[in-house]
Amino acid sequence: MIPLRDTTPSKNYPIANTAIIGINVLVYLFLLSLPEGVLNQFYYLYGLVPARFSSPQISSYFSLGQQLFSLVSFMFVHGGFWHILGNMWFLYIFGDNVEDRLGSFRYLLFYLLCGLISGFFQLMVNINSNIPTIGASGAIAGVMGAYILLYPKSRILTLIPIFIIPFFIEIPAYFFLGIWFLIQFLSAAGSQTGAGGIAWWAHIGGFISGMILLKLFHAFPEAGFTQQLRQVTEKQKTPRLQVIRTSGTGNDPHLYGEIQITSREAFSGVNKLVSIPWGFYNRTMRVQVPPGIRQGAVIRLRGMGRQMPDGQKGDLLLKVVIQ
Repeated sequence: MIPLRDTTPSKNYPIANTAIIGINVLVYLFLLSLPEGVLNQFYYLYGLVPARFSSPQISSYFSLGQQLFSLVSFMFVHGGFWHILGNMWFLYIFGDNVEDRLGSFRYLLFYLLCGLISGFFQLMVNINSNIPTIGASGAIAGVMGAYILLYPKSRILTLIPIFIIPFFIEIPAYFFLGIWFLIQFLSAAGSQTGAGGIAWWAHIGGFISGMILLKLFHAFPEAGFTQQLRQVTEKQKTPRLQVIRTSGTGNDPHLYGEIQITSREAFSGVNKLVSIPWGFYNRTMRVQVPPGIRQGAVIRLRGMGRQMPDGQKGDLLLKVVIQ
C-alpha cells in the first residue's frame, strides 16, 4: 500500500516538518559526493552502531561526544534514493497534521524524542550488532503513532498495485496505520536478532513512543512562544481542491455536504474545486464562494444531487464552514 495523501488539511504551514525534510535531503545530497570507502566510514561514525556502546574495545575509539551525537545523527542519514524517498514521503503526508496540533517547537522536540527512543529499542534488541542503523523511519513511526490517535477517522488515499493495474482507494487512517504496524510487528518477530536490513524494532519502538509522548505533551499547556508562532504560520487559504463526502436520505433528492474556507476567503470570495466520491470514481466540479458569505450559509449547486425515478435531479447543498 502506497499512501498518496490524507484528507485532513493542516491549518498552519509545517515549518518544522519542512525543515526536517530539507535537512535529510541536504545530508543525502552530501553523501552522494563521498567515495564508497569514506561513505562506509560515515555510516559507522554517524549511524547508530549497538556494538559501539556494548563493546569496550570498540567504544574506546570514539569520544563521548561522538557516542552521544550518533544517537541523533543516525535519523538524518539514509542509505539510498528509495530509502530517503519513502521516509520523506511518509513524513510529508503525516507530519504536517501532527505539527498542526503540537505546534512547531513542540513537534520538533517530539520528533527527536521519538527517533531517540526508537534508537534505544534497536540497541536493546541488537546490543552486540556491529551494523549501523540509519534512517528517519523510527522517528517517522512515532509521528504515525501520534497521527492515529489525533486523526483516526481521517482517510488516506492509497495506491494498491494489483499486478500492473493501479487501484486507488481511500482507507481510514486507523486501518491503514494499524495494518502498517502489524506488518512491522510480524516482520520483527520473524527477523533474526543481530541481522542487517530494516530496523523493524526501531519502527515498533517509535510508533509506541509516539502514542505515549503525545499523551504526555498534551498534559502540558502550550507556551506563549508556540501560540505566537501559530499566528505567523497560520494558512490564509484552504486547499483549492477539497474532497467532500455527501449525505442524504432515501426519499430526499438533495445531497448535503460541507465546504471549508478561511475568514479571509469568506471576506473576499474564492473559487474552489470539490471532488465528490461517486461510486468507483470522483465527480469534480467548480464552486464559487461569493464575497461576504457567513458561517453556516448554504451554497446550492442545482442538478448535482440524486436522480429520482421520475428523471428529475436534486441539488447539492454545501454548508459553509469558516475555519
